[in-house]
Amino acid sequence: MTETHATDPAESASPAFADLSLDARVLSTIEKMGYETPSPIQAETVPHLVAGRDVVGLAQTGTGKTAAFALPALTHMAADYDAGNLGSVPNTLVLAPTRELAIQVAEAFSSYAAQLEGISVLPIYGGAPYGPQLAGLRRGANVIVGTPGRVIDHMSKGSLDLSEIKHLILDEADEMLRMGFAEEVDKILAQTPDDKQVALFSATMPKAIRRISEDYLSDPVEVSVKAKTTTSANIRQRFVFIKHHAKPEALVRILETEPHDAAIVFVRTRSATEEVANKLSARGFRAQAINGDIPQNLREKTVEGLKAGRIDVLVATDVAARGLDVERISHVFNYDIPLDTESYVHRIGRTGRAGRSGEAILFVTPREKRMLRSIEKATRQPVEQMNLPTVADVNASRLERFSERITQTLSSEDLEEYRDLVTSYVAEHNTPAEDVAAALVAMVHDGRPLLLDEQGDDELARAAAQSFDRDDRGPRGDRGDRGPRGNKSGPPSADPGNAIYKIAVGKKDGVNPGHIVGAITGEANLRGNQVGSINIYPTFSLVELPESLSPQQLDALSTARVGGRALRIEKDSGPHGDGGGRSKREGGFRDKKRGGFGSDRPFKKKDRKPRWKDS
Repeated sequence: MTETHATDPAESASPAFADLSLDARVLSTIEKMGYETPSPIQAETVPHLVAGRDVVGLAQTGTGKTAAFALPALTHMAADYDAGNLGSVPNTLVLAPTRELAIQVAEAFSSYAAQLEGISVLPIYGGAPYGPQLAGLRRGANVIVGTPGRVIDHMSKGSLDLSEIKHLILDEADEMLRMGFAEEVDKILAQTPDDKQVALFSATMPKAIRRISEDYLSDPVEVSVKAKTTTSANIRQRFVFIKHHAKPEALVRILETEPHDAAIVFVRTRSATEEVANKLSARGFRAQAINGDIPQNLREKTVEGLKAGRIDVLVATDVAARGLDVERISHVFNYDIPLDTESYVHRIGRTGRAGRSGEAILFVTPREKRMLRSIEKATRQPVEQMNLPTVADVNASRLERFSERITQTLSSEDLEEYRDLVTSYVAEHNTPAEDVAAALVAMVHDGRPLLLDEQGDDELARAAAQSFDRDDRGPRGDRGDRGPRGNKSGPPSADPGNAIYKIAVGKKDGVNPGHIVGAITGEANLRGNQVGSINIYPTFSLVELPESLSPQQLDALSTARVGGRALRIEKDSGPHGDGGGRSKREGGFRDKKRGGFGSDRPFKKKDRKPRWKDS
């Protein structure tokens, strides 16, 4: 009988990690990483998984799901290794819907296993060469984190043996099924031992997920964690619509013109913390990076520097900022948009503490408009668009700060000695005092100009949007939930920057849009939101993809297989093109009086007699 636990983060007191029966080495590692108290999903699921129970976890991304399943699995593997029972064959398999999530989960496993000897982690996913993955499998890996398509490929090649799997995790199971991986998931689960432990994590519980739970999980504990979606009323939320390459300049301009005490800049990766912090330091800001690679003692020193005012800008990842509570933080920048609304709420909650007002500023690229709408819907609060400061704004701010420094120095310093030096220099060199003062300013700025060139406005304007419409659904590639797609009511056309491609699989091959999306994203290293409209015909399909696909991506897609057939992708050239054209019988542009594309009357079987008589 399935046990059900529902948890509201606002109502439950979380235990300590030390109370969860984790391996001591795993516990030591996460403490050094800055983990303080378990999140609700961790507190509810870890004890059951450590005890060997199957678990269904219902929680949104960003709630700490990865640690919830990784820490118990590593605890079990550590015990097996100590007992001499952990070989080189895969012990734990994690299935993830996308290559990005597979990489992220594999990195998390590796981080948590830092103090565990003999445990190796290998990500396997589409869009990457087989060679390194095959070499890693030959060497032996205890934890395999993979996308369903590539896992199936390795199983069929005989390079991946799942016969000794003891722990199987389905991460973001609903997204996996939405992308068309149901058949692959069934096939993989069927090839694993019956006595394995299974953990299934999903944001929702549709019928297909319930069916998997009933078929493959044994007496599971079901844990449901509500997402925290409320934000403090004293935090003003704003966003900037900007292209990715212009983010550094946009961040600098805002920091120069917005009165602020201390700020946190949230980025997505460890390398980005160093990169952004270095750019800010080069522009004169007292900035410091903090990420999972930084030792605990240095992390504590950095946080203390932020509290004491020796550091003004902290560039951090979500994990590194866990548990951070500094009252003087007036601004939180979402330099990289979070992948879920709960992460956004946690991030901006670092400001507006102790009744103070706070500012939350979100950078949104053109492909991220959908996430902004999700944030507004989940938090039930509008996020106000802000205009980027102009060069004139920056220069006015610089002159004001320079004037304030002069005034402060005049009132607080004994200048008699310096005044004598200036007077002596003016008399000896017959130079106006104004020129001497200007030379001293140049010396202070070390040759750097005090004011910006107004030409910079034009450069930044080209990278920023002139307007933003919340109701604009944006390019087709922006739509996260396209749902099943078949033939549309008109000839397929591509949005700017995209093109229509023809692939050699269709209805007769039993494919659906999810199969196509899964194959394309897995093999071509594309995100799901880069796949636009899909039109499926009897013997082929038309897919909208970025026009700038590289030769390597096209090669990978040409040999990728869906429904047992190679995609053989090529740009579509319309019904009368060479090679890539569409014949009318294959679902091309039918005559309006018969029905089909452009017709108000559906195409009926009787219309086929005589077939295409007037064409």
